[in-house]
Amino acid sequence: MRIEISGTHFPLETLGPGRRLGVWLQGCPLACAGCMSRHTWAPGGGARSSVRELLDLWRDALDRGAQGLTVSGGEPLEQARALEEFLAGADRLRGEAAGVRGARDGPRPDFLVYTGYEQAEWDPPRLRALRHADAVIAGRFRIAEPTGLAWRGSANQQLLPRTALGRERYAPHLGRRSTGRAVQVVVEPGREPGEAPAAHLLGVPARGELVFYERWLEEHGLRLRGRSWRP
Repeated sequence: MRIEISGTHFPLETLGPGRRLGVWLQGCPLACAGCMSRHTWAPGGGARSSVRELLDLWRDALDRGAQGLTVSGGEPLEQARALEEFLAGADRLRGEAAGVRGARDGPRPDFLVYTGYEQAEWDPPRLRALRHADAVIAGRFRIAEPTGLAWRGSANQQLLPRTALGRERYAPHLGRRSTGRAVQVVVEPGREPGEAPAAHLLGVPARGELVFYERWLEEHGLRLRGRSWRP
């Protein structure tokens, strides 16, 4: 099955506990004001991939000790059928990996999904897509409602454990304030000769923090020509 993605990264350390594979799906009709990821809004604006290719990335991440999988966007539930197939396959792979690694190699990896849709908006296809999600962070981003809660961009967003593993893994974080690094900076070289490098800010920045990172990158010799959080 085909799936449109904005990007992937391993290890991701700012959207969920531990070292994770991050997958950002492309396309979002919600267009929340102040969103830092405007580049993920347009359908067709990402890269065409397949569920099988994403599962290969997940298998590799498991081999490298991944402690979880985070799916964000964009709006993952806009590709509900592909997300359902991806998470089902990822669940099979983590089961196989658990049998190989054994308990001594760490706890079972968890799945965290971000969506701007509230629970009341989860129709049957969206619910099926989330069947294997251990936890969901749900709700529109509201720039007027800043929060210090871990992994959430605004105070209205809810962290919702959905499985026994999710309750075990995320119960300590339901009301936890964010501590330590909230943003992970990843700089990728240009893919073609002469192409400028790209900087990715992965995580949930506090209000005003994006300006700090613009200056920080400039001080390190990387002047941004475009910013995904500005029109």
